[in-house]
Amino acid sequence: MSQPLDPGQGTTLRIARLISILGHPMLVMPLAAWLATRAKGSDGPTTLILLSAIVGVGLIVFSFTVIQVRGGRWQHVDASATSERHALNVFLLGLFVATAALAAWYFGSSPATLAVLLAAAIILLALLISPWCKLSLHVAFGCFAIFVPGSLTVGVGLAVLVIAVAWSRLILGRHELTDIFAGMLAGLAAGAAFQFF
Repeated sequence: MSQPLDPGQGTTLRIARLISILGHPMLVMPLAAWLATRAKGSDGPTTLILLSAIVGVGLIVFSFTVIQVRGGRWQHVDASATSERHALNVFLLGLFVATAALAAWYFGSSPATLAVLLAAAIILLALLISPWCKLSLHVAFGCFAIFVPGSLTVGVGLAVLVIAVAWSRLILGRHELTDIFAGMLAGLAAGAAFQFF
């Protein structure tokens, strides 16, 4: 029988869950994209299409995870078990490659297309290193998001969020320190490539 948590531990876990939710890639990346389009003064229709596409991808991912849990194939939408994480990453890779193709067709060679391709690269890396490490997608996409708006002030704010998210993922037992560092390196590399290209 497990020991009950003391009130301090319960509060810490609740804070960690909240931070983990707020730092979810499907919330952080749309925020970064919106901030980037605002900073660049993009026109309304293009911004609306871009943000709608990101939200649409997020809803597809969320629906997939809920279906897996309700079907009894996964224990939690977080996909923390090895088999769950593999299935999620395979699904995400296919979705991001398809989304990149649509972005290239609609936007051409644009920052939006590049961002989706780099997101697919993060997922591919997560799949490739999965026998040794469960790369933290929360941290990876958080680090990637730091570079998207192209603003130092926003980047610092997002960096603080990423540090809090990394802490939350450790506290919740979703990842080990190596997973966090792998996610950080993958996200920083993707962000640097985004800025460079």
